[in-house]
Amino acid sequence: MAKIKHVALRTADVEKTAAFYKEVFGLRQVGRGRSGIYLSDGHINLAILKYEPGKDAETGKIGIDHLGFQVEDVDGAVAKLKELGGESLMDRVDVTPKDASIPQSYYEIKCLGPDRQVIDISGSGWVGTD
Repeated sequence: MAKIKHVALRTADVEKTAAFYKEVFGLRQVGRGRSGIYLSDGHINLAILKYEPGKDAETGKIGIDHLGFQVEDVDGAVAKLKELGGESLMDRVDVTPKDASIPQSYYEIKCLGPDRQVIDISGSGWVGTD
């Protein structure tokens, strides 16, 4: 079965956006190309690509729909995100399952990153991920 291992987003400032994801979520840089920087957490590859209005007609915008990060310390990650220019969009949601045998499939808090990308942050993770 295929596994999601790569997410790409477009940004006006590749360096700033890459620094944000490295600092907030501890991703490491694993490559650099003509149009971007490649980061990884060891399970997913995140491409931070330069948005060029004249060349990116197929995407039409900066960013993607959203990214989801599983973290050990939800409150700590949200605090760091805010410190570096992000914002939370809501209060934390309790995702404690009624039945511990059923995996979660949603976030604990929804936030915005530096280019207003939607970021879901979870301590419990998502169904189907390792």
